[in-house]
Amino acid sequence: MTEPRAFTEASLPLFVAGVAAPVTPPRPSYIADHRKRLRDRFMQGGAAAMPDYELLEMVLFRANARADMKPLGRRLLETFGDFNGVLSAPPERLREVAGVGDAVIAELKLIEAAAQRLSRARILDRPVLGSWHALIDYCHTAMAHRQTEQFRVLYLDRKNVLIADEAQAQGTVDHVPVYPREVVKRALELNASALILVHNHPSGDPTPSRADISMTREIEQAAAALGIAIHDHIIIGRSTELSFRATGYL
Repeated sequence: MTEPRAFTEASLPLFVAGVAAPVTPPRPSYIADHRKRLRDRFMQGGAAAMPDYELLEMVLFRANARADMKPLGRRLLETFGDFNGVLSAPPERLREVAGVGDAVIAELKLIEAAAQRLSRARILDRPVLGSWHALIDYCHTAMAHRQTEQFRVLYLDRKNVLIADEAQAQGTVDHVPVYPREVVKRALELNASALILVHNHPSGDPTPSRADISMTREIEQAAAALGIAIHDHIIIGRSTELSFRATGYL
């Protein structure tokens, strides 16, 4: 009696119809060792134990599993100044850097989105005026490194709890168009009782311009007519901020 043949898994052919099967080159051992050292150092000491270029390099690991990402990380930092500048850079500017493609942009924008959501979570569903430092941190995370001006409005309920955070307008490097009637109209739609106005100065200097002061007064007057309070107007600079309320502009 002939014994049945045992089942064996056939090995994949190296050639199919005369065409060589693609072979993925192995990752060089020195890159694997370097990445492991960085991960170990991060796990032991956190972000504080790592300079910007190494933290950025770790973010870039997922974009390319085999290449040395240190040169790309340094090019990005040279172009955009620091870690936060790289994360918040517009995709079209990122593409101008040699070695940046869709995978790199996706990883950077994922980290940026996560940072903004984490900061925003610290001010949601709680009185904003009692979480002022968290509010300022959130505004810096969302706006400090933008290369064009953005005007945002934080809408608050009667207990000063944040009910909406909306970008009302996008502008240029030194101007953003704001329409007071639209700001107040949206407040009525949301049944908001108070507002905090926020915009950034890409120059890094949060000193208000005459246009900033004039626009704030127009919004304040329009809101007051409907019983809506303007708690503050905050201008976000690169590393500091200015409060209209604290400096007497409001």
